[in-house]
Amino acid sequence: MKIERLLTMIMILINRKKVKAQELADLFDVSVRTIYRDVDTLSCAGIPVTSQQGSNGGISLMEGYRVDQQVLTKDELASLSVAIQSALTSYEDPHAEAVLEKLTGVADESVRQSVDQVFIDLSPWGQNIVLKEQLTLLKQAIESAHCVRFSYAASDGSVTSRLIEPYTLVQKGRMWYVYGYCRLRENFRLFKIARLKDIVEEETESFEKKPLQLAELPWDKEWQQPQNLVHLTLSFDPKMVTTMEEMFGLERVDAEHSIIEVSLPENEWLYGYLLSFGQRIKVIEPDHIRKIVRERAEEIVALYKEESH
Repeated sequence: MKIERLLTMIMILINRKKVKAQELADLFDVSVRTIYRDVDTLSCAGIPVTSQQGSNGGISLMEGYRVDQQVLTKDELASLSVAIQSALTSYEDPHAEAVLEKLTGVADESVRQSVDQVFIDLSPWGQNIVLKEQLTLLKQAIESAHCVRFSYAASDGSVTSRLIEPYTLVQKGRMWYVYGYCRLRENFRLFKIARLKDIVEEETESFEKKPLQLAELPWDKEWQQPQNLVHLTLSFDPKMVTTMEEMFGLERVDAEHSIIEVSLPENEWLYGYLLSFGQRIKVIEPDHIRKIVRERAEEIVALYKEESH
């Protein structure tokens, strides 16, 4: 829309002072002639915008021009800018980039310095390009209400083809997930993006979003469903009491007796999680979990014994 383009142009010019007409034309996917018509429109509206020809020319605003920023306080501008800047480290979003450009243009130098004091980088070490591409594709499908098809590898190694109606991207525990309605399971599911392969946005397969209260964190509710939980009694090395309190919470740790009482979902993740503590944690109850962990540990020992021969 022209109004949105004009507003974005103003914010870009406030932030960058001088911009080539061709650069703006490429940004908005319009002709250079359209950009100059926009300049005339802004001038007629009382916005002090000018254009200069030549190699050092460009479109600019009169020095010192600022828009009214009373809608947001300086602290609110800084917080919003940090949040958007953080999100952009994980996926590409032209709309978010445009908003950040506008906020930067409205902000004065003190706000910009506040933003630079905090930088939240949500991307993994080594800049995982594949993950960023996946997140960008999924976000695009969510915005367009298009289904997404992919191969999903479960924790037990089985692979199934899924078609889902994606609702939201979720970052939890430093991992990215997509939450959506799975056509195969006929229910909402949380899919770990690291286990997705061959992701395709089905542009011809649209869906109508169902009522869903994402603010209530439905994926957490599913995790805590009583039928999915098993109550564990664990003993631990007394030297690890501080670590256990950090990981399981003070209310679940009996520091005096080195005991942990906790309920967790029983699945492949749980077995691997318990094994990850090595000799520092021992399962006391229930017996079937003790048996599973012991068998997995014996398999690991047997694997390394085979390699030693």
